[in-house]
Amino acid sequence: MVAALTSFLLAEEGDDTEFLDLEVHGWQWAILGVAIVALLAIDLYRHREAHAPTFSEASKESAFWVLCGVSFALFFVWQFGGQAAGEYLGVYLTEKSLSIDNVFVWALLFSSMKIPLKYQHRVLFWGIFGALILRAAFIFAGAAIVTRFSWVLIIFGVFLIFTGIKIMRHTDDEGDDASTAGLGLLRRVMPVTEQYDGQKFFTRQNGVRAATPLFAALVVVETTDVVFAVDSVPASFGVANDPFTILAANAFAIMGLRAMYFLLADARERFHYLSHALGGILLFVGIKLSITPWYHIDIYISLAIIVTIMIAAIFFSIYKNKQIERANQT
Repeated sequence: MVAALTSFLLAEEGDDTEFLDLEVHGWQWAILGVAIVALLAIDLYRHREAHAPTFSEASKESAFWVLCGVSFALFFVWQFGGQAAGEYLGVYLTEKSLSIDNVFVWALLFSSMKIPLKYQHRVLFWGIFGALILRAAFIFAGAAIVTRFSWVLIIFGVFLIFTGIKIMRHTDDEGDDASTAGLGLLRRVMPVTEQYDGQKFFTRQNGVRAATPLFAALVVVETTDVVFAVDSVPASFGVANDPFTILAANAFAIMGLRAMYFLLADARERFHYLSHALGGILLFVGIKLSITPWYHIDIYISLAIIVTIMIAAIFFSIYKNKQIERANQT
């Protein structure tokens, strides 16, 4: 579907070489806000009862969220044209790719904190709700800075190059410092119980209001998202510089992370080249940002490179898994 939509966009647009500066009206912001709120409300209603999602359920929900994210590009085609939709898809694919690492970090955090599977969706729902607010703040701040000081893009680019190389070399402990800091901060503010009180984030212990382990997990999820946003938000500005485009793409990519988590949480060992792919994407976007004052890489070339990197990582991971299986059989 992405390929078909991209082909349509390519056929429609000419050879634009600069980022678009969209003129977004209030009603267009309203449509985006209503879409986000409606989808979050539907998701919260579907998971109002605590339960452990099945693989089939997670697969269907993941497909639904991807369909929603890709389909919103049609709104960009309708309102702003093909290049704007291409930039939206570029940010969406970049954020979606980088978010895979969030999934595996969450799995490690939930495992270390011993959060039951049936309660994890509630933590992730409110964690992602908070992440949307944090990302929006980062995006608007970033847009204001970039608009006034365009040379900041070069700094973003150099930072992403450094981060990409670091992730390619080692990414297993990403988020550990954030989780320790998050728990430490919470325990300074209020007591944290060892027992659960259903799906509640707060309870009373000996007459004192205290946080349950679920709220502790929520604080950790929010704290780690701040760490990941430091990478992903500058990367978004490497593909587009309009806050409406970046916020919409980030929102749809992030909202689908819960379903992706239940689909991929136990699959990290099968994605041997994930860190190489994520690091490669950050490295490419960093280079793209760094050379922006002198040369602008076309959005469709960026889309092709990002998709190729992820496909290559999946292909070589599958190939390595087959090699390991053959070695174990001999």
